[in-house]
Amino acid sequence: MFFDRTADQKDCTCILINNWKAAYEATTHLISQGRRRIVHITATQKRNVYIDRLQGYRQALADQRLPFLEDYIIVGNLSQEAGAEAAARIREMDPLPDAVFVANDNCAVGCIIALKQMGIRVPEDIAFVGFNNDPVATVVEPNLTTINYPGYEMGQVAARNLIDHLSGTSNIHSTNTIILRSELILRDSSVSRQPTRP
Repeated sequence: MFFDRTADQKDCTCILINNWKAAYEATTHLISQGRRRIVHITATQKRNVYIDRLQGYRQALADQRLPFLEDYIIVGNLSQEAGAEAAARIREMDPLPDAVFVANDNCAVGCIIALKQMGIRVPEDIAFVGFNNDPVATVVEPNLTTINYPGYEMGQVAARNLIDHLSGTSNIHSTNTIILRSELILRDSSVSRQPTRP
């Protein structure tokens, strides 16, 4: 059984969210707020979650006829420290990006704090969307727009499926993909006062 970080294996149960769709929605939201130069901070493309989030970001740009720029992809370990390092790279970009979509909230918060220390206003200069809806998202100022990730529910579903297998009521070797619902949570880090449609 795999959950969240799933592997491409036959005869197994996978429990996950639609990371592609969530990233697509996050990026489309930023575009709907008038943002056009959107950086994506992610992790190594060896994990399904980061591969899918990057692809969702790319497709949202393509659907709105915005260019995909390799320079706008920053790969790190998604720690708060990596967020601060990404902020230094973003600050040097010319023109300055007007939005950042980050593959987790911790890194997004590190990036926001560092950019604010450099005099960048959030969301006026750069809007932000994170991922996971971690508690830190409502501590940082402004509060972070993020994707609500049902981690607790995912654990419950995984445990229930494992217990059912051990008790003989279900077969864990059956190919079974369970996709849980995620949701874009709008907060002040990304919302413009006068949003425009893409």
